Amino acid sequence: MDLVSGKMLTMGIAILAVAGPSIGLGLATKAMLESVARQPESEKKLSTYFWAGAGLIEACAIYALVVALLVGFVIK
Repeated sequence: MDLVSGKMLTMGIAILAVAGPSIGLGLATKAMLESVARQPESEKKLSTYFWAGAGLIEACAIYALVVALLVGFVIK
């Protein structure tokens, strides 16, 4: 395997790593909406925890994207 195909394979795997956080964020959103539908008075407390968790999940996806870009365009 030459360098270019190895870089492309690594970039593809790193981009696939974005799928995990996006699925997790969808499931967290679903759970939060279901919880608020059952107990509307808990919306303020739940939304605070949800946004903190969503930020951390999104950070994981951004790190995977940065790794893919570094492998593709910086590493020689």
